[in-house]
Amino acid sequence: MQCIERADAARQIAVAAGRLALDYFRDPAALRIDRKGHQDFVSQADREVELLVRAELARVFPDDAIVGEEGAPVPGTSGFTWVIDPIDGTTNFINGIPAWTVVLAGVRDGRTQIGIIHDPCHDETFLAIRGGGATLNGVPIHAPRGMGLADGTTGIGFSGRVATTGTLRLMERIFAARGIFLRNASGALSLAYVAAGRLLGYAEEHMNAWDCLAGQLIVEEAGGGVEVQDADEMIARGGRVVVGLPGVFDELVRIADDSFPA
Repeated sequence: MQCIERADAARQIAVAAGRLALDYFRDPAALRIDRKGHQDFVSQADREVELLVRAELARVFPDDAIVGEEGAPVPGTSGFTWVIDPIDGTTNFINGIPAWTVVLAGVRDGRTQIGIIHDPCHDETFLAIRGGGATLNGVPIHAPRGMGLADGTTGIGFSGRVATTGTLRLMERIFAARGIFLRNASGALSLAYVAAGRLLGYAEEHMNAWDCLAGQLIVEEAGGGVEVQDADEMIARGGRVVVGLPGVFDELVRIADDSFPA
């Protein structure tokens, strides 16, 4: 199956998953919620949505491997791996804040080939195919040029897996550059917003692959700057993420270098 066909099938799966998640979102009183750690939650919706995505991927792509946030990895024989975040932004989701997404990334040979971020609350689907550009609801998007850190808002993220000191330094340095920042608690959505020019950039000291691989490809294919990483290494260990509009990326990398431990 060609990459375009794979991407379209995966987009349809993400949209179906979004419909299921939206049903849960609209009935919060019936939602079961568990705590995985500090500021780290998982809901019944996360589990059920991932089960749906896994079942559909297995049906359409039976030879592909699957890696998801909530379930065990499934090996494959095709060399293609799907990476799933059923609901990125679970804290927003369980608190009734409409800033969460369904995320799918397709990886082959250490590189993300397909990225899909579907926002059911606003009916927005960001999609990229390596070498094929990025789209929002089927319309091409391009990261705007000629902007600096003082010209808008930079997204930041924070993970409980690292100390707060690096993120605090990041905030200080963004302020020193006359910028402002936003943390919307959905890293994938923030990355999509960079690709669309809604945010200037995004930086986080550590992200898991299911949160970032799709968004990094979407930013790259929209013409933004992305740090080069091995997708297989990100699946195994996670890592730092910095992306930005063309006029912002280099400065944001320097700020991240100054802020985060080596």
